[in-house]
Amino acid sequence: MATLDSLKQALRQKANATASSPKQPLSDTQYSAGFDILVRGLGWMTYQDFVIPQLPQVLDPLFNSRIHISALEIGPGPKSLLGYLPSRLRRKVRKYTAFEPNNLFATRLEEWLCSTSETESPLPCLENPPNIHRTLFALQYNTGSGTSTGTKDNDEKYDIILFCHSMYGMKPKHKFIERALEMLVEQPQGGMVAVFHREGTLHLDGLVCHRTASFPTGVVSVANDDDVLDCFAPFIAGFIMQDVDVDKAIRVDWRKVCRALGRREDAHPDHLLFSSPNVMATFTQHATKLPELTAQVPLVKGDKTVKNREARLHRPASIMRPTEVRHVQQCVRWAMKHGVSLAVVGGGHSGHCLWPSVVSVDMGAFDQVHILTAGENGEDSGSDSSILVVVEAGCKMGDIVRKTMAAGVTVPLGARPSVGAGLWLQGGIGHLARLHGLACDAIIGAVMISVDSSQVLYVGCVPSQHRPAGAVRPENESDLLWAMKGAGTNFGIVVSVTFKTYAAPTYLTRNWVVPLSDNLEARLRLIEFDKLVARRLHRNCSADAYLYWDAGQLHLGVTMFESSTTRLSFATPTPTVSAIWGLENDFKAVDGVNLFETEMYVSGMHGGHGGGKTSSFKRCLFLKRIGEANVADRLVAAVETRPSPLCYLHLLQGGGAVGDIAADATAFGCRDWDFACVITGVWPRDQDGTEAAQSAVRWVYNIAGDLLSLSSGAYGADLGPDPRDAALAAKAFGPNRPRLARLKHSLDPRNVLAYTCPLPRAPMKQKLIILVTGESCAGKDYCADVWVSLYIGCTHKSLTARVVSISDAIKREYATATGADLSRLLWDRAYKEQHRPALTTFFQERARRRPRLPEEYFLNVVYDAVDVDVLLITGMRDETPIAALSHLVPNSRLLEVHVQASKQTRRIRRGCHGDGDDDKDSNNSGSNLTALNYRPSLIFDNDTTGNEAAKRFAERYLLPFVNEDLQRLADMVRQVPDFPRPGIEFCHVLGISQQPGGLALCASLLETHFIGDWAKVDAVACCEVGGFVYASALVLRVEIPLVLIREAGKLPPPTFSVIKPSSHISSGASKNSKEKRIEMERDVVPRGASVVVVDDVLSTGETLCAVLQLLNEAGIDAEDVSIMVVAEFPVHRGRELLRQRGFGRINIQSLLVFGGA
Repeated sequence: MATLDSLKQALRQKANATASSPKQPLSDTQYSAGFDILVRGLGWMTYQDFVIPQLPQVLDPLFNSRIHISALEIGPGPKSLLGYLPSRLRRKVRKYTAFEPNNLFATRLEEWLCSTSETESPLPCLENPPNIHRTLFALQYNTGSGTSTGTKDNDEKYDIILFCHSMYGMKPKHKFIERALEMLVEQPQGGMVAVFHREGTLHLDGLVCHRTASFPTGVVSVANDDDVLDCFAPFIAGFIMQDVDVDKAIRVDWRKVCRALGRREDAHPDHLLFSSPNVMATFTQHATKLPELTAQVPLVKGDKTVKNREARLHRPASIMRPTEVRHVQQCVRWAMKHGVSLAVVGGGHSGHCLWPSVVSVDMGAFDQVHILTAGENGEDSGSDSSILVVVEAGCKMGDIVRKTMAAGVTVPLGARPSVGAGLWLQGGIGHLARLHGLACDAIIGAVMISVDSSQVLYVGCVPSQHRPAGAVRPENESDLLWAMKGAGTNFGIVVSVTFKTYAAPTYLTRNWVVPLSDNLEARLRLIEFDKLVARRLHRNCSADAYLYWDAGQLHLGVTMFESSTTRLSFATPTPTVSAIWGLENDFKAVDGVNLFETEMYVSGMHGGHGGGKTSSFKRCLFLKRIGEANVADRLVAAVETRPSPLCYLHLLQGGGAVGDIAADATAFGCRDWDFACVITGVWPRDQDGTEAAQSAVRWVYNIAGDLLSLSSGAYGADLGPDPRDAALAAKAFGPNRPRLARLKHSLDPRNVLAYTCPLPRAPMKQKLIILVTGESCAGKDYCADVWVSLYIGCTHKSLTARVVSISDAIKREYATATGADLSRLLWDRAYKEQHRPALTTFFQERARRRPRLPEEYFLNVVYDAVDVDVLLITGMRDETPIAALSHLVPNSRLLEVHVQASKQTRRIRRGCHGDGDDDKDSNNSGSNLTALNYRPSLIFDNDTTGNEAAKRFAERYLLPFVNEDLQRLADMVRQVPDFPRPGIEFCHVLGISQQPGGLALCASLLETHFIGDWAKVDAVACCEVGGFVYASALVLRVEIPLVLIREAGKLPPPTFSVIKPSSHISSGASKNSKEKRIEMERDVVPRGASVVVVDDVLSTGETLCAVLQLLNEAGIDAEDVSIMVVAEFPVHRGRELLRQRGFGRINIQSLLVFGGA
């Protein structure tokens, strides 16, 4: 698929070659028509999937640190990008300026931003009309003609400056960004310049970006129609021909160019597709601070050539080449000081070792290999070997093998002599893996520079003579050493690694090449290879397979490696192998240095890939039982779809020692696999950057996606922040991802090492999630904004809070599918009402096809707000949302606040611009709760004007949920692993009563958090044993009678009784636990009384259901019952059980929420 940039070059070349007529710029109308085509259809998906989601992520820290925001947009087009921000962010924008030279766009932008009687402005809180300058943004700030009266002088400053759609025509680009940086406010610091640019890379001559993100999969679709192409081609070329006849002729040629380069797909008939990769880069006042670093640390001399083709396409801000440990420390200190990230170059095989506008640290000067005998070790290595190897981070695998072999030992490294430290630290799969494990398994110590403190740290076994001066052993040494062994590139800049060694073997290699007549034979041969050969090999042997196409035919290539340290003769091929494939094509005995040359892809495929004639792109998945039909079929089908004859699949055998190590013993958590499947896209090197290269990369990702569901993990060494790697990275560390996420958060809190295999965000700390529901025009979004401001205003608590509308996602999907105007769906109430039936139908149809769609939307919103303490969500469509969703976030507290107003109030608000709410009746359409079959956590009557009532409500009911006393109570709950049986993390809630002051604190919180009126409560009921403890302490404070519920036979008659199933913990503790009857005395509470049930926990809900049934037997209606528990465990879905049993309208409150048992 040709890129828009290659299309532009081809169009210009065609014009230059066929016409001598002068060129002229596009008119506003012509430019507008072309732009509308660009952002239509798939082009809009770039904005929906990349630009719009990136904006709040980038701007959140800035907006949260400001009360008001001033913004400048450069080239916004007909609509402001800021207008797509969430409501809470848009409302902070108080001053808006734009440079938009296209008069049509400027007029449309002004109309969009200015309020009318029917719609609310996307920036509703502007203190003055938007100041739109109908001129180019120039290096010398000239406001030109604006739509507002009066212009500011050159000292006008802004909090945020956006280059909205691209930087075409701005040369040199770094000068324009520098000019924008000069226009950022000086106090408070933290202003930001954000650039969204098409065509993937920005060359900014030494400017250092704060953060960057890429969207390599952007695509533009253009109707294959003469009139459309006649609008689109001049827009891409950037001009038309001055002579009318010449212009008509060149447009005919341009149509042919578009059709020749555009890709056609069945999914988009009658359209031409062009690749449109996008990048986002943000800059702060620190962007120009590179000279501070270059004055302290040496630079790479000349051009740095790296192995990886992707990395070669990037232009870093600079490449430092430290020669001393202190230089690496200076790089880290500089990055920490200026809030930027670093990339690290080891062997240069990673596609992320160089990154645009990012400083790379080339460790190539640290290139020594030190062999240490037992007497030189300095301390016990914990290794069976008497020889250790200390390898510096700039060494290549070939250097290590040569030097260790000279000492008669080896390290089980990978199979490529040019790879570096990134491989050893993230795995390292070689031909000794089945015998000795992965390269990272041989790591017993390391020296590294902390990216949190810049200290020199050493962990594990590091001989004393190889510890740099001032190096310290950290307190979290065991965690760091664990992380080094499989994910080591994420936690510090490694200076050296200590390996244990093994006796150096000699290798015997045998190659077979089997031509395959058809797909059926291919599948049969794979099954034979897996079941009859690979599974029967001893650990000192491994077998690699290659599926590839050569000379017009599919082939299976097999290489067997046998290692030996004790004999000069090797075993001959087993009779089974000979019977299947006959005699091998070649038979060689080699040492570790020459082993690489025996690899089939180097010398036996396509004339050999080792001569530098090709480029490649790889991703690796771990597979089991490749001979199973479903796996074998997909492997064969993968090779069939190759875009180039040079693409192939390489299957490296695992098992053996790789699987002997427990998944959680090292950070490399993917241990259960038979083969590492390396999906390798290959193309001639002279086609780098062309459609051939792009097709090979797409093929690799497509095959990886197809095999992912069959895999047991992905190899993290290849992966980086490319969004296409996200799904693979999610399977890169097996069960260790949560632990790694926590370590990343603590060891690299500033994300200095951002360009490594991505780790998940740290598991969410317990947060408060408030679901704001209610009728249309009741004022949900208004109330949410008031409440979030109160949380943020709790300065002594340093809380972060955010409001998010969950319905925006479905509106975006609806707009994409139907062509509806997204901005009007978001902000124009009348337009939303017009689309309401179709939008509802669209959502219902999507939910029918994807039943868990509401849950997906909810989780996306929650995870996007991972660092927020209090999250308010509007736009909920779910019935009983707490019961339906709380189990998805078991470590967070969910509340539902139902906002209601009278019909008259809502009618008035609907006529006055709307309130920005989601445009449906969340759960009912009346002004009371009679239509609901459940009870929300809280109800707010919003009939008054102003925000005072909303504030009082929050102070009384919402702010207490962030009270420090609740955290004190939670800290008293002891976590007990593997009780009452293995695998259960038991929370000892009853143990609160055994802590000093625990029972009094708990009773106090139960009293104050009750949302009802204790004066109207007639009795407190409780069931043994936990309920007795906490209810007894509570009734002493509220002076209300206590109703005891006990096992049958323990209370005097007359009684009521019901069956109570065994509890979650009881059933786990004993296999013989049976149902029991519980009972209460008759006449201890009058019929129709108001009762509060108090218990220690809400887990499955079975106990509380039995209590409620018992109260019903006693004449207590469910409407008159409330439930208060000390701790809730949402994962067991107790609220949902209560709802299903008919108790959904009972108010349930819990003080604490836990994810365990």
